[in-house]
Amino acid sequence: MLGDGWWDRRTRNGWYYWGMQEDAARSAIDTFISAFNASDDTYVTSLLSQALTSDVVFWGPLGRSEGIAAVERFVLDIRRHPAGTGTMVRCSAVDMPDEWARYQWVFTTPGGGPRLAGTDVVHLRRSLIDQIIVFAGEIEPSAP
Repeated sequence: MLGDGWWDRRTRNGWYYWGMQEDAARSAIDTFISAFNASDDTYVTSLLSQALTSDVVFWGPLGRSEGIAAVERFVLDIRRHPAGTGTMVRCSAVDMPDEWARYQWVFTTPGGGPRLAGTDVVHLRRSLIDQIIVFAGEIEPSAP
């Protein structure tokens, strides 16, 4: 019935708004990923500051941490991988229902070294990421 469903709420708010929200999420995510690929460690903080809120909550492989400095430590650790400086890329579209978004990524080290793939789920506040949940590795199919 017209006027009482999700369709009406979206059309009343306008598709333009949703497109802008997705563009802002994609921009913040791509800026976050670019910190892993910065030409020099000195650019990492600047890139993260453009993508993250100052009070960002980061749920990574080693647990929960807060603030850009904690995310920066994680990014710098990845950049200093023993197999060499790798490349992080977003390898999927950004799927964004409301203020949450998810995307898939791949990290590859040089010369056919280790490769890691995963999915991140992020929450956005005012076009910046304020929560990151990292799911590294593939999820195995469940047994029947």
